[in-house]
Amino acid sequence: MKDFADIPSLMADIGTRAKAAATTLAMASAERKHAALISAAEHVWASRQDIIDANAKDMEFGRDKGLSDAMMDRLRLDESRIQGIVDGLRAVAEQADPVGEVIADWTQPTGLHIQRVRTPLGVIGVIYESRPNVTADAGALCLKAGNAVILRGGSESFHSSGAIHACLQQGLRDAGLPEDAIQLVPTRDREAVSEMLVMTDTIDVIVPRGGKGLVGLVQREARVPVFAHLEGIVHIYIDKAADAEKVLKVVLNAKTRRTGICGAAECLLIHKDVASTIGRGVVSALIDAGVRVHADVALQTINGVMAATDDDWGREYLDMDIAARVVPDLEAAMDHIRTYGSNHTDCILTEDTEVASAFLNGLDSAILMHNTSTQFADGGEFGMGAEIGIATGKMHARGPVGAAQLTSFKYLVRGDGTVRA
Repeated sequence: MKDFADIPSLMADIGTRAKAAATTLAMASAERKHAALISAAEHVWASRQDIIDANAKDMEFGRDKGLSDAMMDRLRLDESRIQGIVDGLRAVAEQADPVGEVIADWTQPTGLHIQRVRTPLGVIGVIYESRPNVTADAGALCLKAGNAVILRGGSESFHSSGAIHACLQQGLRDAGLPEDAIQLVPTRDREAVSEMLVMTDTIDVIVPRGGKGLVGLVQREARVPVFAHLEGIVHIYIDKAADAEKVLKVVLNAKTRRTGICGAAECLLIHKDVASTIGRGVVSALIDAGVRVHADVALQTINGVMAATDDDWGREYLDMDIAARVVPDLEAAMDHIRTYGSNHTDCILTEDTEVASAFLNGLDSAILMHNTSTQFADGGEFGMGAEIGIATGKMHARGPVGAAQLTSFKYLVRGDGTVRA
């Protein structure tokens, strides 16, 4: 790995080149962007062994660093996951190009014809941790939306991200687009992150994707606007009118399918009327599946549960752990979520449509679900091809951030010698 003595100069150069590339990319045809993504997908698959070899170096680095099993799972790439990256690139390629889309169209009494149309944001900085697939997802989505992107991956995924990035740049070259449209910061030095946060002349928005520490740092120190992707403190509320079979299927999937993703369930709220029936059954099933259940007093008679502490409420485990508590009613469940949640994703399991509506309308999380696994909190599953993150704030983008969410808009106003009285 090359050492860079002057990080500010390195980042300034990257920013200048990204801004120049963004000007070209904003005017690139949909066909050319499509070609770049398809070519990148082909290069990723053709280079899969090189990517796996690079990932092996990162896995060794992660083990030496003492990463948790969940974090190591996030980091790991195999042929199946590389196929997923390829599929994601192709899915983004096949989506409609958002740039130039007419969002609204009307004519004023004055005779002015006004259109609101999508336009690229410009240069996007993406700061992420140990998931190398974000390199492909973020690069593809920014390209699709006509934006240049500066990617700063986590130190753990340095080699994997570099191998994937090389494929993205080859796709750009094959399509005749500037390779500076997708740049990867070529150093693990944390000073590069600090520089990105203040590059107001060249970066239009920062997207942090990682844990609370990373997002908190970005929100505190950034002078560039931020799309916040906060923790996934995901709750599932089991209502008294829940279906036992659905509860078992959904909760086990939401917790155990992949524990290290932000859509994994982290807290189970159980209505008191079903605590000794459905609740006991699902808690026991979680324990049988290897999940450590941190429960309140009402559930501690169940064999194998652990006593919850105050620290278990509002905790993102990203591991085979879940908090669980009994609540008296829907309002108590929603109060708990408002107190301890992160406005990411929350779910209700019930057959009572009125109760479901009250839950969906009464909470303000970016994603609210009814009778479905929270592991669907994912841009790909929403039909976006991929996502750059799940924004938990309320400004501009919210929920899964796909290509359309990486655009702004402008007004096109046409007249015929029209003057204002």
